[in-house]
Amino acid sequence: MGILYIVSTGPGGIEYLTPRASAALEQSEYVIGNRFYIEHLSPLLDGKEIIFSSMGAEVERAQRAAELARDHIVSMVSGGDAGVYGMASIVLEVLEHAGYDGVVEVIPGITAATMAASRLGSPLSGDYVTLSLSDLLTPWDVIEKRLELAFQMEIPVALYNPRSRGRPHNLGKALDILSRYRTKDTPIGIVKNASRPGEEMFIMTLAQLADNDDLVDMHSIVIIGGAESRVWQRGDDVRGIITPRGYHNKYKY
Repeated sequence: MGILYIVSTGPGGIEYLTPRASAALEQSEYVIGNRFYIEHLSPLLDGKEIIFSSMGAEVERAQRAAELARDHIVSMVSGGDAGVYGMASIVLEVLEHAGYDGVVEVIPGITAATMAASRLGSPLSGDYVTLSLSDLLTPWDVIEKRLELAFQMEIPVALYNPRSRGRPHNLGKALDILSRYRTKDTPIGIVKNASRPGEEMFIMTLAQLADNDDLVDMHSIVIIGGAESRVWQRGDDVRGIITPRGYHNKYKY
C-alpha cells in the first residue's frame, strides 16, 4: 500500500519549505504538480519521477495522484498552504469518491497571505479575513456578498487572485464595495512575487489604488487594512503597516 502526501511548498524558495515537507519529498517516488511550483523544488527532486500538470487540470492531477498512491509513495505539491486555496480539498474529495483507504497526509506550509504580511510589517495581527476574487469556481454574486460582510467587520482583509487579464475588473469592483465602509486613506499593502525573484512591495491608500490598480496581477496579494490599521512611517521612510492588537489599551510603552 502506498502513501499520498499533499505537500505545501510555501511561497516559493526552498528556505521556506518545512522540514516535514522536505522529508516527504525525499521519501517520495513520484512528485506531481504544476510546473511553476515544482521548478522551485528541483534541487530536492533528483531521482524522482516528475509529472507536470497545467493550471486548470486540478481534477486530473488529483486523480492521477490517487491512482499512483495505491502502490507508490507520491507527493502532490501545492503552493502556499495546500489547505488555503490549494490542492488539499480537491485531492481529498477525489480520494473520498474513489474509496481510497491508503495513507494520506496533508503537510502545511506558509500561506501567501502570511508571507505577504511579513513583508508589509504586521497588518494581520489580530482577526482578519481571506477572500479570493477569482470567480472561476465561485459565482461573483457570492464573492460580492462575502466582500460586503467582511468589510463591515472593519478588520483587515487579504485578497487572493485579485486581478488577472481574464478578470481585470474584479479588484475595482471589490474596492468600490470597500469604499462604502472605509475611508479613502485606508492603508493597503500589495506584495508581488513574495519571496520569489522579482519581489515588489507597495503601500498606498484606498484612494490611490482605486485610481489605478494596473500594478496588481495574479502574482500579487492585496492586504486591506482594518479600521485601526496604520502606516508606520518616519519622515518620508514608509516602514510598513501595523494593525494593533490592543496592547496600547492595557499597557504603557
